[in-house]
Amino acid sequence: MAWRFAPFLHINPKFSTIFASANSSSMLNKLLISSSSSSFRYLCKSTKPFFRVLPMAEQQQQSSSLSTSSHTHKHINRLASEHSPYLLQHAHNPVDWYPWGEEAFAEARKRDVPIFLSIGYSTCHWCHVMEVESFEDEEVAKLLNDWFVSIKVDREERPDVDKVYMTYVQALYGGGGWPLSAFLSPDLKPLMGGTYFPPEDKFGRPGFKTILRKVKEAWNSKRDTLIQSGAFAIEQLSEALAATSTSNKLSDEVPQTALRKCADHLAESYDSKYGGFGSAPKFPRPVEMQLMLYDSKRSGETGNSGEAKNALKMVLFTLECMARGGIHDHVGGGFHRYSVDECWHVPHFEKMLYDQGQLVNVYLDAFCITKDVYYSSLSRDILDYLRRDMIGPSGEIFSAEDADSYESEGASRKKEGAFYVWTSTEVDNIVGEHATLIKNHYYIKPSGNCDLSRKSDPHNEFKDKNVLIERSTTSALASKHALPVEEYLDILGNARLKLFDARSKRPRPHLDDKVIVSWNGLVISSLARASKILKGEPEGTRFYFPVTGTNPKEYMDVAEKATYFIRKHLYNEQTRRLQHSFRNGPSKAPGFLDDYAFLIAGLLDLYEFGGSVFWLGWALELQEKQDELFLDKTGGGYFNTTGEDPSVLLRVKEDHDGAEPSGNSVSVINLVRLASMVAGEKSKLYRETGEHVLAVFEKRLKEAAVAVPLMCCAADMLAIPSRKQVVIVGVKSSEEFESMVTAAHAAYDPNKTVIHIDPKDAEDVAFWEETNRNIALMAKNNAAADKVVALVCQNFTCSPPVSDPKALESLLSQ
Repeated sequence: MAWRFAPFLHINPKFSTIFASANSSSMLNKLLISSSSSSFRYLCKSTKPFFRVLPMAEQQQQSSSLSTSSHTHKHINRLASEHSPYLLQHAHNPVDWYPWGEEAFAEARKRDVPIFLSIGYSTCHWCHVMEVESFEDEEVAKLLNDWFVSIKVDREERPDVDKVYMTYVQALYGGGGWPLSAFLSPDLKPLMGGTYFPPEDKFGRPGFKTILRKVKEAWNSKRDTLIQSGAFAIEQLSEALAATSTSNKLSDEVPQTALRKCADHLAESYDSKYGGFGSAPKFPRPVEMQLMLYDSKRSGETGNSGEAKNALKMVLFTLECMARGGIHDHVGGGFHRYSVDECWHVPHFEKMLYDQGQLVNVYLDAFCITKDVYYSSLSRDILDYLRRDMIGPSGEIFSAEDADSYESEGASRKKEGAFYVWTSTEVDNIVGEHATLIKNHYYIKPSGNCDLSRKSDPHNEFKDKNVLIERSTTSALASKHALPVEEYLDILGNARLKLFDARSKRPRPHLDDKVIVSWNGLVISSLARASKILKGEPEGTRFYFPVTGTNPKEYMDVAEKATYFIRKHLYNEQTRRLQHSFRNGPSKAPGFLDDYAFLIAGLLDLYEFGGSVFWLGWALELQEKQDELFLDKTGGGYFNTTGEDPSVLLRVKEDHDGAEPSGNSVSVINLVRLASMVAGEKSKLYRETGEHVLAVFEKRLKEAAVAVPLMCCAADMLAIPSRKQVVIVGVKSSEEFESMVTAAHAAYDPNKTVIHIDPKDAEDVAFWEETNRNIALMAKNNAAADKVVALVCQNFTCSPPVSDPKALESLLSQ
């Protein structure tokens, strides 16, 4: 029987945590032994594991059962008053859902019944399946309503709650995914859990109704043992996930060895045929490519040119294969979540904001290194998709687009990828005279093209359908058609526009218009960087749809508008605290570590790439608040939550750099950057804080460096004795200033800080007088009425000032 990943396709690799504690292995072993108690075996009898990989035949049955909820709204529950799109999707289930909160907990205590907790998100395919099969079913709803208090959580709105119970499920069963299904005691201790359950028993595995009955029986007969096991699990996980360090800094050899180990491990897993690291399913994990580009740069600086070229080659080929593959939306721009096969062809069609922001930055880095507009145009491709489809009227940037949609108006059920796939006949009718060229270019066939791998479509779900993929280079295909490359690209661009217009008439996938601070921070960073890096494209560079060819300066405007939205709607200027997300108002959830860390990184890029010093001032304020709320000042490292919510049982120090980087990794890099901008004791404090954070994760850096690629980069950055500083002095409103900032960022160099000051701007001068008087003095001594000057400083020495951008580029390349 063929198998295909079911709920696991929705796993965020960030949650595959390898616990970072000297004693974590023994603790988790104890936890596993404890969980093998008689009560647990009773529950697990014939059910191992609770989550599972579905046989494809069953997966097809689940998919075919998807349908719309009743428009007459026979039922309504408490979720109807929530803002989360995911919770609202369940507002008319017959299940008596509660949102996460004291009302639900009090009801469970009052009735003395366990809690059923269901966690998912609005663009999760298998969450939709379980809703239709179980939560819309009257019989299942009756069991839940009679025996449990049922709580629904949007994991994007409450990542803190999700982290607790996902960690529990992963520790016990070795994996997880969404929907997450967990049973809790009234005091929120976990009793058991899994992911997706089918409604009925199948293939020797229990259905959801069977699970409900078994949990009810165990609650009645073995309650004390269950509760003790859950309490012990939380105790052990809490100890394992809150690692501390008595040392205040890493051992001297760790930064360099961790970087080397991580790069070597990735090189060993590199797919030389299709690009990427590892096998199917393939996720575009930008932190891995960032590590390889960083390692390439460092290897080149230390004379290891062979290693440098090899690491760079792996990244560039991976970026090219991804861009040519079906994981890339050739018609509308942007990238899907991952591909189910090894050749980046058939994707899971969901689009997530955190992927887009990180991928833009990697493609921008590739352009900085190669000066090849192929990579810069792909950065534009993603950003223009975001501007077209993912940005609200006030500049807010939305979270995700679903994989599923209706094939046509009035269809009874949604299908994965329906919005994105094409038949050969459709292409003929839409494109017209150049249809043959387009079909040849994108490997479009009457029988469908999902045949490149046995993993692409083993059960003909996409029979007669085509996922656009480029199997050869544009220049080779242009030559095959005896056309100049530019004429060939014109034909492709015009055809894509026709396909885009036709596709726009299809029912769109669901848009999750929730605004998440951390994810917005990632995109603010990429927009700010693009505003200057893309100015390095050769004059006269042509762009083809879906790239619009906008003036790069506009990307800075988009970045600042998104940042203003966060400051206005999700930041309290009195308390200096962030809220986590916004939809029809701020969510109840406070800002988490990632919100602060990712937004600070975005603010630093806003400033360094030419924005107002106001953004740098806000970054400093947020860093101070982050340290107050999340920093373990004694044991080192940042917790992911404030610890102020008693309903969140675990306070974790996250280190894993997965689909999103960890807040601790990003924070160390932020601290390095800030330390190079401020002076005196504050600069020293930032570096010491970063060193203590890394010391907490020394064991991880030594033994599992590949799990923390961005932290490896952060450790190396912090180990460099003196960071390069570029100080630009001049009138910020001038074209000369723009050109000088562009020159400062023309080359790829992660170990560089750009500081700019306008000696005629009172706000600028006052800020630097207070923050770093050396910068203010430098501006005073180098101010010139008719020109912008730049100085490059390192090891307490500055170069003579230069006033020509090319001279600055030359100086920085030395």
